[in-house]
Amino acid sequence: MKLGKVEFCHFLQLITLFLCFSGMSQAELSRSRSKPYFQSGRSRTKRSWVWNQFFVLEEYMGSDPLYVGKLHSDVDKGDGSIKYILSGEGASSIFIIDENTGDIHATKRLDREEQAYYTLRAQALDRLTNKPVEPESEFVIKIQDINDNEPKFLDGPYTAGVPEMSPVGTSVVQVTATDADDPTYGNSARVVYSILQGQPYFSVEPKTGVIKTALPNMDREAKDQYLLVIQAKDMVGQNGGLSGTTSVTVTLTDVNDNPPRFPRRSYQYNVPESLPVASVVARIKAADADIGANAEMEYRIVDGDGLGIFKISVDKETQEGIITIQKELDFEAKTSYTLRIEAANKDADPRFLSLGPFSDTTTVKIIVEDVDEPPVFSSPLYPMEVSEATQVGNIIGTVAAHDPDSSNSPVRYSIDRNTDLERYFNIDANSGVITTAKSLDRETNAIHNITVLAMESQNPSQVGRGYVAITILDINDNAPEFAMDYETTVCENAQPGQVIQKISAVDKDEPSNGHQFYFSLTTDATNNHNFSLKDNKDNTASILTRRNGFRRQEQSVYYLPIFIVDSGSPSLSSTNTLTIRVCDCDADGVAQTCNAEAYVLPAGLSTGALIAILACVLTLLVLILLIVTMRRRKKEPLIFDEERDIRENIVRYDDEGGGEEDTEAFDMAALRNLNVIRDTKTRRDVTPEIQFLSRPAFKSIPDNVIFREFIWERLKEADVDPGAPPYDSLQTYAFEGNGSVAESLSSLDSISSNSDQNYDYLSDWGPRFKRLADMYGTGQESLYS
Repeated sequence: MKLGKVEFCHFLQLITLFLCFSGMSQAELSRSRSKPYFQSGRSRTKRSWVWNQFFVLEEYMGSDPLYVGKLHSDVDKGDGSIKYILSGEGASSIFIIDENTGDIHATKRLDREEQAYYTLRAQALDRLTNKPVEPESEFVIKIQDINDNEPKFLDGPYTAGVPEMSPVGTSVVQVTATDADDPTYGNSARVVYSILQGQPYFSVEPKTGVIKTALPNMDREAKDQYLLVIQAKDMVGQNGGLSGTTSVTVTLTDVNDNPPRFPRRSYQYNVPESLPVASVVARIKAADADIGANAEMEYRIVDGDGLGIFKISVDKETQEGIITIQKELDFEAKTSYTLRIEAANKDADPRFLSLGPFSDTTTVKIIVEDVDEPPVFSSPLYPMEVSEATQVGNIIGTVAAHDPDSSNSPVRYSIDRNTDLERYFNIDANSGVITTAKSLDRETNAIHNITVLAMESQNPSQVGRGYVAITILDINDNAPEFAMDYETTVCENAQPGQVIQKISAVDKDEPSNGHQFYFSLTTDATNNHNFSLKDNKDNTASILTRRNGFRRQEQSVYYLPIFIVDSGSPSLSSTNTLTIRVCDCDADGVAQTCNAEAYVLPAGLSTGALIAILACVLTLLVLILLIVTMRRRKKEPLIFDEERDIRENIVRYDDEGGGEEDTEAFDMAALRNLNVIRDTKTRRDVTPEIQFLSRPAFKSIPDNVIFREFIWERLKEADVDPGAPPYDSLQTYAFEGNGSVAESLSSLDSISSNSDQNYDYLSDWGPRFKRLADMYGTGQESLYS
């Protein structure tokens, strides 16, 4: 009959309990038969109240308390006079004692893995006196282990790596399982390992848990990862033992066991001849099944006719071979190139060299495509020289360009005017001859850098550029002049022959041998008795005094003309005037003041009198300003400023008015005051220059005349001035509002046009139209009455 795991455990517990009870009985018999001992000095006597340890089985699952053992004293006669007391770890909570019999029971399930033993103390007391009849004795209750814990992999699951192509027996990783059972008691904690999943590639050592490779030549490129299941079983792997499992993920790491291989034996690429230098022509890549550093490539051109034209490098990211241009391509010179390219691993593994060469080659053919290229100049830069004295239209030099294409199209030349904004130069469109178009001045611009454009006649979009540097050669066309504006002074106490100023000159020209200036006084100043000039022969000259006794009161300023000649061919000269002021100087010759002083005040006036006169003059000026200001701030004239008001209301002339109810789009004052007329009539669109402060006089005239003349004046002004807009009152009769049965009553063109319309019917429309009937019903001659 087969027993399950649980039944087998219960069976073991019963056997263990039986053995424990047998041992306890023997211990109690031996203690009860021994005699008490007494200790006096160094002598020792045996007695029956000494306890060592009890044993109790863990994981007891019964409903009744588990019997542990019995305490007994020889003093106990069985008459109930002795009382047993238990104290220490777990007393009363886990372990209880029958105070009459001394029997000890466990009331709770015990787990050795939580606590392996308990230390308690026992004492026998006289029940009547409650005094100890035996000394307190300490003993241990040890929890006896059963196999109730399976092995556990505390560090699982595991990951490990092993190089591909490793030999059999290569160690991969060690796994370790722990069993919480007592390793000193039985085989409950003795573990053995086995592999449940992962054969036949890997194996495991039963005792150590070391996982090793079991097959040779495992290839990462075929399969790079394996999942292993390892079992650990206690009871030395016997039936009935408990087990635990863990997973181990083993990854095969890469080794350089695969050579690079090009997918194709040959490649072909087309590139235009205009492709710039350093441009990428093509990218090729050799395939390598390895990864990482084992797949790093090196490319090189081993043969072909484009060794100096192309080069190949490696892209570190993609491991591609990048073919680039080293020199410009020319379809007319060569139409195709062939390259032999080799790819090799950067670091080969010597262990796998026997598998074959770790390199591969391929052929790359590059076809150069013809492109319509712009004209090319014979030189990248044309240096030219021209004298600044050259005449307009003289030839400076010639540039030449040609069409590099096989068609050899004619070329036309022009100057990029962005580089010759002042248009100093011209170029012949056919020959490329550069001539001057304006007079040149080296001092304004010594070098002209211009760009010449050459374009194909058949395809003007193809433009080549050439660069010309024109240097302007100097001629002596600038006279020398003072190097600076000199402020020369002479002291009143100066002595004859004293140097008062050292002068020099500058010249805008730049002669090849440098400047040489000659200084002298002009003919008119040679015989003056005040100053002389000395040429120092080093492009400087000194001004000296000829006398003493200079006085500011007599003459405060002297003007000395100096003649300067340069060494050019032909030489140029100029006359420069040196201004010399007479100053009062201190003992060291330092000028103190150079202004002429008035030593005698006119008319004997004192300083106080002069100040009073100036104060009066200022007061009069202030009064005059106040009077002028007050006059300008006079009141506004009472005359109604019709022009301003009317012009502000012109904003409504995009329609014909709002009818009789509209009083905002125009000035109604002129129409409401129809009983008066001003004597002085001015144009409403012109502001009168003179405004009268007096109130204008008005006179009464009949209503019809006033209204007729008012309308007539406005119509006449509109006819005479075609640029003037139709002002207020003209708009009054332009539109009578929406829905009017009379429709439009506009009379704007009644005078200027030859209208035959009869307005006599206006008198039948009632009092509101009486005025219009008087104006238009009697005929146009009424307007002149």
